[in-house]
Amino acid sequence: MKKDEKHIIWGIIGCGDVAEVKSGPAFQKCNHSELRAVMRRNGNKAKDFALRHQVPLWYDDVEKILQNDDINAIYIATPPSSHLEYATKSLEAGKDVYLEKPMVLSMKEASVLEEAVRHSNNKLVVAHYRRYLPMYLKVKELVETKAIGTVKYVDIQYLESHYAGNINNWRLNTSISGGGLFHDLAPHQIDLMYYFFGDYEYAKGFSFNQGKKYQASDVVNGIISFKSGIQFRGIWSFDAPNYLQTDRCKIFGSRGTIQFSFYANQLKLKINNESSTYTFKNPDHIQQPFIQETVNYFLDKRTNPCNVQEGALVTTIMDKFTDNINT
Repeated sequence: MKKDEKHIIWGIIGCGDVAEVKSGPAFQKCNHSELRAVMRRNGNKAKDFALRHQVPLWYDDVEKILQNDDINAIYIATPPSSHLEYATKSLEAGKDVYLEKPMVLSMKEASVLEEAVRHSNNKLVVAHYRRYLPMYLKVKELVETKAIGTVKYVDIQYLESHYAGNINNWRLNTSISGGGLFHDLAPHQIDLMYYFFGDYEYAKGFSFNQGKKYQASDVVNGIISFKSGIQFRGIWSFDAPNYLQTDRCKIFGSRGTIQFSFYANQLKLKINNESSTYTFKNPDHIQQPFIQETVNYFLDKRTNPCNVQEGALVTTIMDKFTDNINT
């Protein structure tokens, strides 16, 4: 079979909530892509997912799905604490890998994964799928065409009260998530800053547990100085009172501003004294555009849409914001 005629045959490790609508069905709908098998430690849940989504095979053992020679790519959608183990095992088994965010738990793990990819004949893509959603493609276009002039500053305020009554959620367990809700939600946001503005010169921050409802920090502050000179500041709070609830990113340029929310689909553009509003519609399966680009990369039709080095950059910034490393 010629490379450009090849299909990517997928197996999913971790067919939980994120695979239900966001990603799972997209593997069946992308061109040159087929979802062949799913795996979950709870066999009944794996079987249920397979039956509901018309997936031919299901497993309750990672080794068995990796031993299936028909499968040439693995989507890892487990909690982050198992990402490094499953990604390295998948590469060693000769599979290409599509890895959920956060890529790994720490910069130390990121270095191990980078080394594994470097010595593998297979490929790995980090699932920063927001890069290919319509609103963020528009933001990137506005930045690159200097619609608001030269970008000077960027400000993120994300103040919510997530999971206040669910302290047993795995996202609040630092040994599983890497650092609470910040590590669950912020990777996409930090990756978009890199996607828009390029590499950084310096990053620093600190975190604190204000609410003391659970183990993880619920407030994170961070600053970034990008190599271009653009200055960034961000604050994330997951125990904010109702009147402070905010989801806003604002980009300040020499001629105007771009403002949007991460969990809405509207962008506000202001250039001098003129304002415009753009509204966007996301695909039914929100990861589908990015998964299609991943399939294309696995088939050697394009470059990597988000490589392990970019995933490591996001991991490093998160570690610096939460003061996990002294750099």
